[in-house]
Amino acid sequence: MKIAFVIKRWAAYAPGLTHPEDWLAWVAKPTLPCGAAAPDLPEMAAMARRRLDALGRMAVQVAWWCQGDDLGMPVVFASRYGDAARSLDLLAELADGQPVSPTAFGLSVHNAIGAIYSIARGDHGNHLAVAGGAGSAAAGLVEAAGLLADGAPEVLVVCYDAPLPGAYAHFHDEPASAYAWAWRVAQPAANEPHIELAVDDAAAADVPQALPFGLDLLRFALSADPSLTRKVGSTGWTLRRRHG
Repeated sequence: MKIAFVIKRWAAYAPGLTHPEDWLAWVAKPTLPCGAAAPDLPEMAAMARRRLDALGRMAVQVAWWCQGDDLGMPVVFASRYGDAARSLDLLAELADGQPVSPTAFGLSVHNAIGAIYSIARGDHGNHLAVAGGAGSAAAGLVEAAGLLADGAPEVLVVCYDAPLPGAYAHFHDEPASAYAWAWRVAQPAANEPHIELAVDDAAAADVPQALPFGLDLLRFALSADPSLTRKVGSTGWTLRRRHG
């Protein structure tokens, strides 16, 4: 399987990295973002903003920055874990025999952040959420490629994750960090430079990396590197720059 796309616009947010110039400087010496932070998200009404935790606010902020005022564009939210903190809190309440809040449950499902984003913007376009393990960022791009093939001029891909909370942290199998990025992607025109993403069956097992896969994809996109190959889970992925 092989897909091709161009990035028309991008935005990203992580603790200590809030502006494009911060990220472009980070690419020269990439390190794992540490700490906790949440954007102000002034574009969203306070009542809606209060329904989002820090991870949701990061995802919505980069989506808003990248999509701007355009409505009707398909949006793919891609996250390995989603809002795991809410899910863990709900399980703890169940274990204690406490009643579970329907509102808290509704906000814990994987497509909740995208739903809040679309409602706040009054956008009736196609919004969906995907999870594909450690390769969730690639899964989001594959989903976007399908939407482009169906005729969408552009698709907004939003990739976001945060460290697993509490007892879940035991299951980390790659560096953990809070981050979110958004790309507006389109099909490349004839002879237009683009990025190619392909399943790579020959990819070697992933050695310990400094960045999680999703954040490494952003680093590659902002760098001048000719290629990136990583095996995440049972699937190898290779990204290459093509010059038309």
